[in-house]
Amino acid sequence: MAHFVIMGCGRVGATLAHTLEDSGHSVAIIDQDERAFRRLRTGFGGRKITGVGFDQDTLKQADIENAYAFAAVSSGDNSNILATRVARETFHVEHVVARIYDPGRAEIYQRLGIPTVAAVRWSADQVLRRILPETAIKGDFREPSGRLILTELSLHAGWIGRHILDIESAARLRVAYLTRFGEGMLPGPDTSYQQGDIVHAMIVSAQSSEVASILSAAPPKEF
Repeated sequence: MAHFVIMGCGRVGATLAHTLEDSGHSVAIIDQDERAFRRLRTGFGGRKITGVGFDQDTLKQADIENAYAFAAVSSGDNSNILATRVARETFHVEHVVARIYDPGRAEIYQRLGIPTVAAVRWSADQVLRRILPETAIKGDFREPSGRLILTELSLHAGWIGRHILDIESAARLRVAYLTRFGEGMLPGPDTSYQQGDIVHAMIVSAQSSEVASILSAAPPKEF
């Protein structure tokens, strides 16, 4: 069981809180407006903290110091980014994600090394992919036989600077394309994984848990 901190108790924040709690994790959710917690179901067992999500004392009340991941999904882009930076840079939370409403800011955020999710219908699912890298991979595309899926991958920071070919060899997959600074690119033989990159790969669906386990850890020494 891991501990998760969520900033913003809107529709997405409440969905995340319920999903994580149902998975057996502990959850703390922060919102400036106490009335926002009405979106949480009756019997929700997590912490409900009224305050500003980028305030260090508020984050400490949410037990950010022991958090496995932090998700900022409030209605303010600037607040989400600021809170995410505090979680990562002050409290050293490894897995962070910020929801954004202005896609034009994506490049700036990615240069800061902060994974972002655009405000679209499936954003709750996209957030979970970024803060639960050890869970089974859910593909964006599945070929007719169901054997292969094209999916977005989460990688340990130790893979930064490694060749894409190393990633393919270690996890036995094929990288289809990268999203870098908000734009898609096809990797070449000399392309390396950079901070902020989103990796999209074709994998064998039966090996999804193994792939997630390999890439959520630092690269083996032989690489």
